[in-house]
Amino acid sequence: MHSVTNPFQACNDIFFKPNGVFKAVGENNNWSWMPFILVMAITLVSQYLYVNFVDIEWFAEMNIATQGDMSPAEEEQMKAFFTRDALLWSSMIGAFFVPIIVNAVYAVYVNLMTRSDDSHVYGFTDWYGFAWWLSMPYVLTGLVGVGLLLVAGDHQVAPSILSPTSLGFIAGIPMDSPWYAFGQALRLELFWGIYLATVGISQWTSFPLKKAALIASAPYIVIYGIWLVALTLF
Repeated sequence: MHSVTNPFQACNDIFFKPNGVFKAVGENNNWSWMPFILVMAITLVSQYLYVNFVDIEWFAEMNIATQGDMSPAEEEQMKAFFTRDALLWSSMIGAFFVPIIVNAVYAVYVNLMTRSDDSHVYGFTDWYGFAWWLSMPYVLTGLVGVGLLLVAGDHQVAPSILSPTSLGFIAGIPMDSPWYAFGQALRLELFWGIYLATVGISQWTSFPLKKAALIASAPYIVIYGIWLVALTLF
């Protein structure tokens, strides 16, 4: 098996030879700080750049349009919230805490699903570190998104520009569409992360590949399936 000797090498090899990376991560403590720092850095930087680039009045109008029928007074009240400073603070706080919480929930899930493994040796903190390695594809596409933002000539640009591999960006789904959030969430990194999770779970457990793939994909199938049904019916 491919040998990984340090966390810097692991951050590179996770894209090409993930099996060796997960083997090394399972044997070494504190390596998962590297993907945490990289993921959080690109997430926070991209949000900061977007909020300071976008036409804030246009952004406010697009968000108000998604709320449906509103009285003029309600619209004015909502517009008052959409100052650049308020949007910056809310975006940065969300960008920082949401990945931390989501990865914690994912770690609880995988920890519970792997308890039946005869060779079970990994606990919640191990799986929490594991989750950050699954997020590494977001670093690559995040850099592409920042590049697209920096060369954009129009300031009336949707946040989906930061998710260049998302269905929302590729299909050009407008912000006032009920499908916008779903399209933005459905992106290449999602499937890449499922693949990495499958590799990692099969490396850290004695489960066959099919069971590892089922554990890796099950929460996304359920969540996106319910979301799709809700959009279709309602």
